[in-house]
Amino acid sequence: MIVINFKNYKFGKETVELAKKIEKYLPSAIACPSALDAGDVSCSTKLKVYAQHVDNFDGDRATGFVLAGGLKKLGVRGSLLNHSEHRIPEKEIAETIAKCNSLGLKIILCAESVAEARRFISLKPEAIAFEDRDLIGSGKSITDYKSDEVKKFVGVLRGSGVKALCGAGVSSAEDVRVAFELGCDGVLIASAIVKGDLEKAEKLLREISRVR
Repeated sequence: MIVINFKNYKFGKETVELAKKIEKYLPSAIACPSALDAGDVSCSTKLKVYAQHVDNFDGDRATGFVLAGGLKKLGVRGSLLNHSEHRIPEKEIAETIAKCNSLGLKIILCAESVAEARRFISLKPEAIAFEDRDLIGSGKSITDYKSDEVKKFVGVLRGSGVKALCGAGVSSAEDVRVAFELGCDGVLIASAIVKGDLEKAEKLLREISRVR
């Protein structure tokens, strides 16, 4: 399970171009573009498209909020939630997941620690992504610098039915390979693919596609 978070590095035409490259090399990947581009990516590719965030809010009078129902109408299939760059209270997490589940939208829930991941299991997201805030965007992969914690995290989720992902600093095909070796079901990756130019991204996507 390869989840690619576009953050706000790319918009418009650049987002769609990158999404098509992802589709070429990793057709089963999940793309998480900006909410501004989610509909375009959904229409332009066969990728699973998830939002980067969704708000627990109902009704039409919701200026500035990202609504679960609106995402579904755009063909979006789920959302990241509680990313370290957009943390929300645990009560709101539970309510948001319940709302999304009722609409058939899946949630990849981010956790900053093994203890937090343990608390989240009962909420039954599709997956929990363990990320170390200090390693995000650093190029220092959690698979190297926090490998023991990743193993503990995998152990906590084992048998729960919730997929175990890891992220933060994941920047190479080798990092992805090690994540699988540590027992993860996949990775959450961002800047290594989306921050640079398309040629650089394509090279990494090709390398990741060869990981078994």
